[in-house]
Amino acid sequence: MSPADHSTQARSGFVAFVGAGPGDENLLTLRGADLLSRADVAVLDRRAYGPLLRHCREDVEVVDIAAEAAENSVSLKTIQAAKAGRTVVRLCSGDPSFFSSVTDEVAACAKADVDFEIVPGVPPATAVLTYAGIPPAASAPEFRIVDAAQVDDWARHADCAGTLVIYNGVADAVPISKALIGGGKPDSTPVAVTSDGTTTEQYTVVSTLGRLGPDLKHAGMTEPALIVVGDAVGLRDRLSWFETKSLFGWRVLVPRTKEQSKGLSEQLRSYGAVPEEVPTISVEPPRTPQQMDRAIKGLVTGRYEWVAFTSANAVKAVREKFEEYGLDARAFAGLKVAAVGDATSRALVEFGVKPDLMPTGEQSSEGLLAEWPPYDSMLDPINRVLLPRADIATETLVAGLTELGWECDDVTAYRTVRAAPPPAPIREAIKGGGFDAVLFTSSSTVRNLVGIAGKPHNVTVIAVIGPQTAKTAEEFGLRVDVMADRPSASALAAALADYGAKMRHAAVSAGEVPRRPSQMRRGARRRVK
Repeated sequence: MSPADHSTQARSGFVAFVGAGPGDENLLTLRGADLLSRADVAVLDRRAYGPLLRHCREDVEVVDIAAEAAENSVSLKTIQAAKAGRTVVRLCSGDPSFFSSVTDEVAACAKADVDFEIVPGVPPATAVLTYAGIPPAASAPEFRIVDAAQVDDWARHADCAGTLVIYNGVADAVPISKALIGGGKPDSTPVAVTSDGTTTEQYTVVSTLGRLGPDLKHAGMTEPALIVVGDAVGLRDRLSWFETKSLFGWRVLVPRTKEQSKGLSEQLRSYGAVPEEVPTISVEPPRTPQQMDRAIKGLVTGRYEWVAFTSANAVKAVREKFEEYGLDARAFAGLKVAAVGDATSRALVEFGVKPDLMPTGEQSSEGLLAEWPPYDSMLDPINRVLLPRADIATETLVAGLTELGWECDDVTAYRTVRAAPPPAPIREAIKGGGFDAVLFTSSSTVRNLVGIAGKPHNVTVIAVIGPQTAKTAEEFGLRVDVMADRPSASALAAALADYGAKMRHAAVSAGEVPRRPSQMRRGARRRVK
């Protein structure tokens, strides 16, 4: 049963059994996300579905079923919370209606007279096939889904005229294939086995019923996995789109501050990579705030003609000072504003300020200077420029502006200090070849990463944002494999994706299974197709 009035639900309490989907956290339904946002209690396997807690309020109570001793303990806690007037969301694997283990929990709610709702999820039976490039029902007369744990006689399924999808069967995949052949299925029938479907760990072995044993022997397949039998498997070569992404499954180290790495990480995920953000720089306020206080006062009182921002962090520092004084973007009225590049420009636009000047070529201090007009006393009533920057900023911009006739107030807006070392497993992965690539966006990220975690392994692909960063990397004994064609984080990610695509193409052309750099180190597990 399901109550119609959710205001009543909030007062009396109820339980929502929500399908979490097949593995990709982005396949959660809108209804599921909405219920999680209003949950007082979230009941889930935290190892599997922990990322979905981002939809919840900060004060949500989390019940980790992996830590519970018995299933009836989960039911008891769920029912007690609902009877106390709380909204409980029980996250279930896939779709609660497909071979689900929560049937008894639903029955317990009904028996206890607790209102409940069942929210369908995207089932692995269709989603995993789609992510593997196998159309679930490609002009087939039949689409049959079975649970291997509930099948005694496989001969009954040998007559499936379309696509046969088998849950919970990977451990018995070879006996199942033999039984299907014994039931009359041709041994040449295409079959695919996909593990960890819809995640960046997804791996698919394509074979036939007759050759499945040898082909699976070294694959290391484990649950969750699906077995797909039928001619639709033959379309995978043309329709595979997920596992063929240029950086599919690559574990990429992003050594930047958290704020800076967000957009870069999202771009890497679009290429199929698994970004790991490891801060190497901590941004802190200046030791003495008086210099910035005077600069903000001068900015408001008309001391400057120009304000030049050389980083998003500088924009953030000025914005925070504005908020401290009760000011907003209107204080920039009458000022000319320059931004060194796209990221800095975006930070300014978010603040409500549109830059008047940006480099049209190289996004650097040199590129900005190439565009900067010389001081002209007839056109410029004031010859002073405010430069709110980091404490370790170079003198290039100040020297260039001075040559152009401008007077500069070079103000320390923030300090950059080396971040704390990452956890031991991260350090071991860096030095042991557990990462496929590392992106260096500045010379300081090279120095700081090596300083807090050690040098990346020689199998790790080293990607740098420009020549100066490449020089620093080489000084530390690192082999530079990839360089962006222009100095931006977005261009760097794109360059790495292009490198990965070429690696994949070379392997496929040679008739080999594409392998990530980390799989090429000594001792790495190798999957054989």
